[in-house]
Amino acid sequence: MTREEFIDELDKLNYSYRIEGDKIVVYEEDVFLGSLKTLPSDVVFRNPGYADLGSLETLPSGVKFKNGGNVNLDSLKTLPPDVEFKNGRDVFLNSLKTLPPDVEFKNGRDVNLGLLIGGWFDEWNGSNINGIDNKVLLNGMIKRGLFL
Repeated sequence: MTREEFIDELDKLNYSYRIEGDKIVVYEEDVFLGSLKTLPSDVVFRNPGYADLGSLETLPSGVKFKNGGNVNLDSLKTLPPDVEFKNGRDVFLNSLKTLPPDVEFKNGRDVNLGLLIGGWFDEWNGSNINGIDNKVLLNGMIKRGLFL
């Protein structure tokens, strides 16, 4: 998808956004872009609510999630190494088959890795190590290539 096509889609839905340098920054309260199969690179979701992109099949580099709510990427099978998850709540990645070692989760709550581990990371038996934060454990496992 080109930048122009993405901007046309945002305009069609009357979603708030700004062009900041080479980035398209989405500010709309809640973002539902369930019909899209991909995005252009360098999109930032800085909206206060959720970002529902459940139909995306590919995610280009440079996409950042800094929104306040959940991120739904349930159809993705892979992630680019430079995607940023700094959203306020959960991340849904139910169809993901691999996680590159450079991906790091800094989101506010949990990560659902349905295909990789069978559901939520904090409910996975291996994630309950006394004294170790679940997200620190998950990021350490990703860095060591355990989900390739």
